[in-house]
Amino acid sequence: MEGLRILVTDSDARSALAAVRSLGRAGHHVVAAGPRHPSLASVSRYCAEALTYPDPAKDSAGFVRTIVDAASCQKIDVLMPMTEITTLLLTQNQERLPRHCKLPFPDDKSVSLASDKAHVLDLAHTLGVPIPATIKLDAPQDITTVAANLTYPVVIKPARSRVLVDGHFVSTSVAYALDGSDLERKVRALPEAVFPVLLQERIEGPGVGVFACFAEGRPVALFAHTRLREKPPSGGVSVLRESAPLDPVAVEHSERLLRALAWKGVAMVEFKRDQRDGSLRLMEINGRFWGSLQLAIDAGVDFPALLADIAVGRTPPPVRSYRVGVRTRWLWGDVDSLLQVLFRSHAQLNLPPTAPTRLRWLAEFLKLWGRDMHYEVLRRDDLKPWLLETRRWFTER
Repeated sequence: MEGLRILVTDSDARSALAAVRSLGRAGHHVVAAGPRHPSLASVSRYCAEALTYPDPAKDSAGFVRTIVDAASCQKIDVLMPMTEITTLLLTQNQERLPRHCKLPFPDDKSVSLASDKAHVLDLAHTLGVPIPATIKLDAPQDITTVAANLTYPVVIKPARSRVLVDGHFVSTSVAYALDGSDLERKVRALPEAVFPVLLQERIEGPGVGVFACFAEGRPVALFAHTRLREKPPSGGVSVLRESAPLDPVAVEHSERLLRALAWKGVAMVEFKRDQRDGSLRLMEINGRFWGSLQLAIDAGVDFPALLADIAVGRTPPPVRSYRVGVRTRWLWGDVDSLLQVLFRSHAQLNLPPTAPTRLRWLAEFLKLWGRDMHYEVLRRDDLKPWLLETRRWFTER
């Protein structure tokens, strides 16, 4: 089977590196594109060409123009955006792409709705998918009427992770309020452009995620993992994770939501298991590739290869199983997490009293090898990305 010409965006993302390695090994001609070169994916031995484009967060028009021109001039068969911003921008501009270039995602309306947490929670409520208790604030001044009636702590979550303001994207983040005055202060400090903002009860319990690839309204592949360590340690990007069995309830909820969104391509549906009663509560949907993509590939679910086939009309056989217990570690991220634990208090890190001691954390970190342990960036057959990341870790801090 003849290889495709595939352009992968966001080439400094670890997910892009995973995709480039996967697609290059499969015999495709892969172009790694990003705001700078060298990048993690562009120095990989599996990258055939490197392309730079304007930072899409600051110059969205320049980014789209560069990608459209490259798709035409380089006869790109498949575009594979890796992050939320590039996925949003390219789906919004699908009509500008040459006919031979396929973007394996739904239309921009579906992608935009999936990235709107307020819409997703409303949809979940309609479909009978459990959600945290939530209040939507449309403007900062609305906080005065609700602050006194909430149970604390409260999660402050902008409805969108990225907001387009005057041609550039502003990133938002989740915050926590311990009481009414803390809530009012933090809500009023938010720029009006990030509203609506969601106020949610804090759900204590482990995260449960379903990673999916859909085609023609059905799942081609499903995958799940457990986060073992994160950066920051209280919750964030996973630095050590392990493939896990699929939760049938989470799968049922995820399929219902993605079908309602008429989804095509990859997506991640995130839940938390409420420690009060064991039920799942929907957190959000990310209609894009995810940071821990390499783990799924290591465990036997090659999402980039599946998506490339779907994009050009091939129908890959459904992936029904994968290896459970596979671990993939982002080494330098794990080092960062360890340093935070060693040099900051549990209170500063917002860790619960039951969190491991510093000594226990260090002992776990030093378990460098094990059965079915893989390193995300460090690969024996492709060392340059890890060497680049290591140099940056020491020089760009």
